[in-house]
Amino acid sequence: MPNPSRLHAAALTATVVLLSATLAGCGGDSKDEDPTAQKLSWKDCPAPSESEGGGAAPSPLPNGDKWQCATMKAPLDWSKPKGDTIGLALVRAKASGAANKRIGSLVFNFGGPGGSGVTTLPAFGEDYATLRTRYDLVSFDPRGVGRSAGVKCESDSQLDEYFQQDATPDNTAERTKLLANTKQFNAACEKNSKKMLPQVRTTDAARDMDLMRQVLGDDKLHYFGISYGTELGGVYAHLFPKHVGRAVFDAVVDPTQTSEQGSLGQAKGFQLALDNFADDCTSKTTDCPIGDTAQDVKDRIAKLLKSLDNKPIPGIFPRQLTQTAATNGIAQALYSKDFWEYLTEGLEQAYSGDGKVLMALSDSMNGRSENGEYSNITAANVAINCADDKPRYTADYVEQKLPEFRAASPLFGDFLAWGMVTCTDWAVPGAADHPDVSAAGSAPILVVGNTGDPATPYEGARKMVDALGKGVAVELTYKGQGHGAYDSKNKCVQSAVNGYLLNGKVPAAGTVCS
Repeated sequence: MPNPSRLHAAALTATVVLLSATLAGCGGDSKDEDPTAQKLSWKDCPAPSESEGGGAAPSPLPNGDKWQCATMKAPLDWSKPKGDTIGLALVRAKASGAANKRIGSLVFNFGGPGGSGVTTLPAFGEDYATLRTRYDLVSFDPRGVGRSAGVKCESDSQLDEYFQQDATPDNTAERTKLLANTKQFNAACEKNSKKMLPQVRTTDAARDMDLMRQVLGDDKLHYFGISYGTELGGVYAHLFPKHVGRAVFDAVVDPTQTSEQGSLGQAKGFQLALDNFADDCTSKTTDCPIGDTAQDVKDRIAKLLKSLDNKPIPGIFPRQLTQTAATNGIAQALYSKDFWEYLTEGLEQAYSGDGKVLMALSDSMNGRSENGEYSNITAANVAINCADDKPRYTADYVEQKLPEFRAASPLFGDFLAWGMVTCTDWAVPGAADHPDVSAAGSAPILVVGNTGDPATPYEGARKMVDALGKGVAVELTYKGQGHGAYDSKNKCVQSAVNGYLLNGKVPAAGTVCS
């Protein structure tokens, strides 16, 4: 069962496998030299590690240039900057334009939290070719993620079982089992990654980014944050407002919400996306294969999920498609309008007793490859969220909140409400109710909200603008569907973002693209 905050951006890191490690570097070094003086050794990138999702080494860029990888050393504990260090994995594509036009590095974080930037940036690198004309494109595995001292919890076989559990208990026995499984998962995280768990807060990652800025040789951090990456960017701007260069926040996390409020907002957001999906299918000139009306589409999905709660159907052998896996798969497909055809196909097949497509979508969300190996996105996501978020919710509290969540979303309400127990038995206390992103004195930050975003609802963009403080943020609205705006390839959005990042031209506040 995913932590509800996982639904922020995990889809971005898993798109390339829709249908188709250990604590390395932690502990041994104790250095007195200035970490900003280190020189990075850039080499051709290896194939991604299992913790990063596996697969082949990144293909060369269209002009033949190769992606380069390096490891940056950072303090394990930022309160002890001369203590033990960890290695942070970086990836870059050098600027393609004339050297005298180069601005610097543009650092990306694609969200999660828990997504590997080292694998995601090369997978989507062509989408940022225009930005590469004046920037080195750079991303990284944040601390606790992938090859950056990745948090490890349960084994692949244990995760298979974990994701097969009933995440929406209907009785005392199911509730007891859910809580026991959650406690077992959290205990495995403590056993296997005890040293890292207190060191993966977003404030730690923000300090890593400022070290990265200096090691890369940049006076300012030029930054492109997506989903959770907007929260990380906001925290960075709060800690280092004078070091912010040209920054874009896309698919914006509401920084004013507690984890409970965020989960409730996501329930509303995913319900809106489902409504839009159903309307789209039934409004086409050809017959919608999964319902006659939008309400019929949603009623049939609800009926399917209720049936799966009692009797799962064959999924990807030997696993069965459970109610939880199906719900997870539906959520994954709602991240992008490009995925809606897969959702239609998956539902059509599930109604005939075949759960392969919905299970493949669910596997994609959970970071499971076709060979049954999991990336560490779930472990890292839970570790980062639980280190950040102070509230700890009990099962009794969740049950009190179920009516409110069900009103927000008949389909996703229970699923997201019960996800709030994820951090209940966590070994490390959470830092705060919500992040501080106030950034007086920062350079302008372009904040892009999508009216149809399921995972980071549109209202969060305005909340981020207000929280950053007067005179800092400029809001742009995209009237579209899916998680994020720039990757929709909308010309208006891309023109505004490119104009700011490449030429420093800030669009007019309140600009609307459709």
